[in-house]
Amino acid sequence: MTIVFLVLFLTGIIFCFLELNHRLRSSSPLLLNPVDFEIKSTDLSTEINVLLKISNPHPHMEIMIPEFRVIPRLMGSIDMPNVKIRTNTFNENEDPKYRRMKYYCSHIVKAKQSTNVQVSLRLDDYDIRNSLNKLYSIWLEIFWVNYGPFGRIERNQGIVIPTCKLKQLKSSDAYFIKGDNCQILPLKTHILGPLDNPIEIINNYTAHIYQKGDIITIGETPLALMEGRYRNPKEINPSLLAKLLCKAFHPTSSLATGCGMQTLIDIIGPTRTIISWVSAIFLKCLGVKGVFYRLAGKQARLIDDITGTTPPYDKSIVLGPENPENFCNTISKELGIDIAVVDVNDLGRVKILAASSNCDKRLIRQALSTNPAGNADQLTPLVLVRPS
Repeated sequence: MTIVFLVLFLTGIIFCFLELNHRLRSSSPLLLNPVDFEIKSTDLSTEINVLLKISNPHPHMEIMIPEFRVIPRLMGSIDMPNVKIRTNTFNENEDPKYRRMKYYCSHIVKAKQSTNVQVSLRLDDYDIRNSLNKLYSIWLEIFWVNYGPFGRIERNQGIVIPTCKLKQLKSSDAYFIKGDNCQILPLKTHILGPLDNPIEIINNYTAHIYQKGDIITIGETPLALMEGRYRNPKEINPSLLAKLLCKAFHPTSSLATGCGMQTLIDIIGPTRTIISWVSAIFLKCLGVKGVFYRLAGKQARLIDDITGTTPPYDKSIVLGPENPENFCNTISKELGIDIAVVDVNDLGRVKILAASSNCDKRLIRQALSTNPAGNADQLTPLVLVRPS
């Protein structure tokens, strides 16, 4: 009895140490999110202004930002070497004379407050209008430094700026794929990101084609991207625990890397991760599989490591959507459509994360078993399923 108590006591001490070490790791509370953007074009140039919001949710800590710079990358159907890009970045509180000098002034984000950062891009070309027709989006890579009690942390994030949105598809132009007791229509969109509103995207690309009885499905990854639920591995410092646990997973798993595993630990904590891992190893020896993902929760299955999705997010770790049930209920109520959030792969596995009340889940699984949306760069995150 004494030995059992001692083992339990030591186990509790170890878990407490891991939890404290996890929670006290050097990190910055600052959150950077895109708010809005606008595009202004002339015959010789195009100016794109992006508004970013930096929030500090910490109740006491004040954080300084001594550096902030951006590198824009054009993404289009062809290379555009003639397009020259000039950038200017400034925070809302700095002196206008420094803006003219293109000098970014260090500033403080106080506890429970926020500040805005304006990024201005000017694209110059002798044939700018023709170039813009071939430009799909701009990947805005952001390098910024956080300075505070945790020390100096270099951060790296990316945001897609959609420069070209596709036209709404008309019923007369729709090409349906014949499925099992249904017709299937993959809907092509522009590259989606946190500057896109999911409700507006679904309404824009389905309004002219949707009929009563249809079901709209959206991939869980595109939805997560619009929610801003992706991380750059450069911002993830895998712990020794993450590096050890990841070695037990199949090489193709998104949890088989230190950063992928650390992402899960950051979500559910080290204690739950260890308990799930130990239980899974033990029960797998008894022939029971899939235990880790059941114990670790939904996000364990939904995390996509780098290369797991289409460019420019192929260098990011993408999480699952935050609350797919609430999303489906909101869409169904506001747009009056039947919708489901799905996770589909090339092996024919269809997982329905959430669906509005009138959705026929059996029909959805039948329709998506061939993965009509694809998992490469098809850019068809929406699929319309029409019962035959």
